[in-house]
Amino acid sequence: MHPLLTCRRCFYTTHHPLGLTLDPEGICSGCRIHEEKDRLDWTARWHRLESLVEPYRSVSGRSYDCIVPVTGGNDSYYIVHLVKERLGLNPLLVTYNKYFNTALGIRNLANLRIHFDCDILVQNVNPVSVRKITRATLRQFGSLYWHCLAGQTVFPVQTAVRYRVPLIVWGAHQGLEQVGMFSHEHEVEMTRRYRKDHDLLGREPDDLLSLFDTLTEDDIWQYRYPDDASLQSVGVRGIYLGNYVRWDPKAQHEQMMASHGYQTAAFSRSFDCYDHVDCYNYMDLHDQLKLYKHGYSKVTDHASREIRHGRLTRAQARALVLRHEQAPLAHDVKFHEWLGVDARGLQFIMDQHRNPLFWQQPQPGRWEFRGLSLQDPHAGDAAATNAGFRATDTLERGGDGRYIVYGKGYP
Repeated sequence: MHPLLTCRRCFYTTHHPLGLTLDPEGICSGCRIHEEKDRLDWTARWHRLESLVEPYRSVSGRSYDCIVPVTGGNDSYYIVHLVKERLGLNPLLVTYNKYFNTALGIRNLANLRIHFDCDILVQNVNPVSVRKITRATLRQFGSLYWHCLAGQTVFPVQTAVRYRVPLIVWGAHQGLEQVGMFSHEHEVEMTRRYRKDHDLLGREPDDLLSLFDTLTEDDIWQYRYPDDASLQSVGVRGIYLGNYVRWDPKAQHEQMMASHGYQTAAFSRSFDCYDHVDCYNYMDLHDQLKLYKHGYSKVTDHASREIRHGRLTRAQARALVLRHEQAPLAHDVKFHEWLGVDARGLQFIMDQHRNPLFWQQPQPGRWEFRGLSLQDPHAGDAAATNAGFRATDTLERGGDGRYIVYGKGYP
């Protein structure tokens, strides 16, 4: 195994699951590609985007110009703002029901489609199949979020083929933003290969079928990517706005909070309260599994991003990581009830996926963490701050805190 080396600027290492390299100065590829944001001519890049989307504009004005995937969190508001209010396109919004919905996420999604006056399609996969898939992926490779990632990345493509709307508009490319997998100037687009290798952890839907499992064809067919002939007949392509707009999630969310009514909520496991307010599990159990498998959690992603944008020093960021990364889970009981497992059984399954590079078990039932935040040789000491993020609401919004399986609207 190659030695674990840490970037001298951010907190990512050469063991990052997306792949990462360090240059002779000890700076990672993600930080180097981020530097492009301060030297590229973003006005010129916006004009390139305008030219790119122009051929897809409906001549009659009565058809959809593009497909835009959205949720009740993340960058959805800003993406729709750019597509509809700045580019003047008529998007069809699509969303995959992940079944881990918060009341705040349902509110944000309702406000999004109402405020921007857009049509929306919601995919609701049979909840029995979703539970079966979640049990299988949790046991096989330690992911309770595979079905969410699979659905969120394939339903827009399926809709593009079904409605014959070739252009899909995504936000930022994760591989570019985190590890510098590409340059902004490469203008990479969405591919089946990237979805499988990174979004789906290398497992296509058919890979989940096994003689030793309960999944059948009826459970997984809706997660299949359309075949090449179907894609080519429509000319489907998925572009990333982050190649043409200087992507800054904190600034973008705050703009949408001020102008379009986006609401946020605090999390115990990160200082960033803007991104994942639509889901109880992403910043909770899913985040815990990430820590088990990779030795770091989402707060490290947030801290590294804020270092790159110059809003946190390395020492301040490390203090935030140490404060948040092992915070107790807040919503695990909801998952137990939904999936039909008890706490001890779930913990046993999760423990099977602890990475021995970061976790040691000196005795049964006791684990010691040797994670990236404790190994970091470049960090100093500093008091943790709130990094300038602010919560405007709560995930439950006065409700009972259960998963909202499906919301048709919000009062």
